[in-house]
Amino acid sequence: MKLAILGESAADEAALEILVSKILNRPVELVQPSLRARGWPYVRDILPSVIKHLHYQTEAEGLIVVVDSNDSTIHDPSHDSEGHVPTCRLCELRRVVKHTLQHLRSVEGRAIPRVAIGLAVPCIEAWYRCGKDPQVTEAVWIQARKEGRFPYTCNGLKKAVYGTDRPSLTLETQRAHEEALRLSNNLDLLEQNFPNGFGALIRELHSWMHQANSTSQESES
Repeated sequence: MKLAILGESAADEAALEILVSKILNRPVELVQPSLRARGWPYVRDILPSVIKHLHYQTEAEGLIVVVDSNDSTIHDPSHDSEGHVPTCRLCELRRVVKHTLQHLRSVEGRAIPRVAIGLAVPCIEAWYRCGKDPQVTEAVWIQARKEGRFPYTCNGLKKAVYGTDRPSLTLETQRAHEEALRLSNNLDLLEQNFPNGFGALIRELHSWMHQANSTSQESES
């Protein structure tokens, strides 16, 4: 499946390629986005340009976007019924995607790319600690935000994953690759511990698979 991946760093994208391929249960052929991001605001700001480039200039079937929540509002299922919550990064990215897709012109023989978004709470290193530290979960982080006490921080998670809170890109990519391979064999635990952020991503990807299967069955009948 031809996909583009947009994360906050090249290391994040390397891990996401492994996880997404496992979720979809098929190889992923990467399509490079037109721009690369470094951090949350830049991901949000370049997202429209990336979607337009993929639609008009490539054969990408979909785009995967994952950002860290840091100290922002954690996505909650209630947001889906209440509508856009500006302080929730997942909601904000969905708003940007919806607006961008609505204004794309059709291209003959090419479907509009689908977009799946995930939110790493509070950062993607928390995912990498899944199965190693039972304290590092969305539920723990959400409760900590309510109480104003934090049993861990993103800097602490980075030290636990990389051995330093300032890893080189080479080290960051190596460790991200290793942890993604480990997690790819236990996606259920990752979804259980991070049901809103990782769960949003995996549910969207499962809907892609369902749509593809339905289309295949219709064409056969």
